[in-house]
Amino acid sequence: MGTTPKSPEARMSSRSIGTDPSTPRYEDHQGLFVNRSVGNSPKLLRISSDISMLDGDLGLNDKREDMPEATGAVAAAAVSERMLLPKERRQLAIVLVGLPARGKTFTAVKLTRYLRWLGHDTKHFNVGKYRRLKHGCTQAADFFRGDNQEGVDARNEVAILAMEDMFSWMDAGGQIGVFDATNSTKERRNLILKLAEDKCKVIFLETICKDQSIIDRNINLKIQQSPDYADQTDYNVALKDFKARLENYEKVYETVDEGSYIKMIDTVTGQGGQIQINAISGYLPGRIVFFLVNTHITPRPIFLTRHGESMYNLTGQIGGDPPLSDAGEQYAIQLASFIGKQLKSEVTASIWTSTLQRTSLTAHHIVRFPKVQWRALDEINAGICDGMTYEEIGKKMPDEYLARKLDKLRYRYPRGESYLDVIQRLEPVIIELERQRAPVVVIAHQAVLRSLYAYFADKPLKEIPHIEVPLHTVIEIQMGVTGIQEKRYKLMEDN
Repeated sequence: MGTTPKSPEARMSSRSIGTDPSTPRYEDHQGLFVNRSVGNSPKLLRISSDISMLDGDLGLNDKREDMPEATGAVAAAAVSERMLLPKERRQLAIVLVGLPARGKTFTAVKLTRYLRWLGHDTKHFNVGKYRRLKHGCTQAADFFRGDNQEGVDARNEVAILAMEDMFSWMDAGGQIGVFDATNSTKERRNLILKLAEDKCKVIFLETICKDQSIIDRNINLKIQQSPDYADQTDYNVALKDFKARLENYEKVYETVDEGSYIKMIDTVTGQGGQIQINAISGYLPGRIVFFLVNTHITPRPIFLTRHGESMYNLTGQIGGDPPLSDAGEQYAIQLASFIGKQLKSEVTASIWTSTLQRTSLTAHHIVRFPKVQWRALDEINAGICDGMTYEEIGKKMPDEYLARKLDKLRYRYPRGESYLDVIQRLEPVIIELERQRAPVVVIAHQAVLRSLYAYFADKPLKEIPHIEVPLHTVIEIQMGVTGIQEKRYKLMEDN
């Protein structure tokens, strides 16, 4: 296989991926505290031992006979806890709480994407969409006054509609509903708890932001992107209306101090803040807390690329630890030049590779930034098929060949791994990528990069084995408050 160098700018494509957290125009309490400091891992401080606990965790729905997509430790922990619980506690509603422009939807979208990637059937229910469908997009600020009983009743009505839809979805097998609304009064939250009785467990997730610059930025984004202001051409009129709406919510707002909850206080910038949790236990709720501790909105790029062409790529063999081909060596030089240009003003970027030589050789010419090897980034373990071609597998092990062809997601090589196993071991990588504030270049392998890309692009698990991740191409993922953008750069062309 021959390749020739190509100018990075000559073949570049760009698009949005994943779920945009914005809405398009078309449409003094005891508990456990997590203190965050810049660039450091969270520090957990237990300040009270009097913490009531959740009864358990999630996993399979009674109506489903198949195993969950997530396997290994993830599934074992979730299922073993869940099956010991009464039915109404086997599913979970994560109920957002917070004033407008505090990052609720941003948080809801990221959490939904993460849980889906882990293999949990998760759905985001945005009550604002229900309100707009039921009552239109033209309600003035008075509609949101706490003393406007007609408005309160109308908003409660659409919240109940959204809850009923969520319960119906759970009855059909859904596991985790993310219920996105202000839910800013105890009265509303008590209504939610009453509706959820005998149906699911509720965890409140409150987002609190006191940084006025972030609030102002979020307000600006709301006015630009919310369907509520799609027909308002005067920005100042829209701004005045939204601020009046916000004041109405602030007058009646009551912070969460009841039930099971996670409270995020000034965490979105990644510059500190605090997470308070109460009455939380179980494997999956613990994973949710750990994920939220490490998320922030600091914009930064993540570059994903496969290693340069290896000798096994030329022969069609899988696995192994082969060196680069001549074309692969050329790509390593091209990649170093490309990264040097893209990150010329950066001083804190890092290069992540697997422990296999074809990735470290691909990173060899990148000299400005530190390199970190991750065993979790190693290629899918082909087990006893290591070093074979697919043609050889078909001839010598036809049953294995057919099993893989029928279900590439769940198929596990004998004494090796499946894609689901790869996803499980990549979770710490995802958490660390979310925690990073500086650019990261990930040089890895096809199955690994398919799995990582699927997280950012919110791809269903069943699509992961079929995601296109070509050789000698860099995928740039731009992470920020308005969502995730993708650019692809083809650095070398195949002859």
